[in-house]
Amino acid sequence: MNDMSVLAILRLVNYKLTATELKSYLAKEEANDFVLLPDYLLVLFLDGFIQSKRGKREGELELSQSERVKTAKSVSLNNNLIVNKIKIALALKSDDLIELLSLADFRISKAEMSAFFRKPSHRNYRECGNQLLRNLLTGITLRYRDKK
Repeated sequence: MNDMSVLAILRLVNYKLTATELKSYLAKEEANDFVLLPDYLLVLFLDGFIQSKRGKREGELELSQSERVKTAKSVSLNNNLIVNKIKIALALKSDDLIELLSLADFRISKAEMSAFFRKPSHRNYRECGNQLLRNLLTGITLRYRDKK
């Protein structure tokens, strides 16, 4: 996904970000212009990613940028939420997620995978770790990146 695609996805959720701001969020940590990406911005991006792949929800109200930011800031961001939003955007089933993880040489059972999508109060709920998320993103990259 290039910078223009990311900016277009954010515009889908009425969030305007400049190319310069985006570059500073994507810069390496040791760079002078590095800025830490706020959680709400990742939530907005994932919501826009869902809209770009699946379309707008039926009957969803159009929110202003400030209303969107306020809503996104109220979300408790964690790896489980990130994986779930990616799953929704790409219309993936548990088997698809397991296959993507296997592309990155990460093995997980269907039962272990389903634990990430349960409510936190459920006795079989499990926190999604950084390693699983990193390997999922690697698998997605291997599957969907242009081979050009």
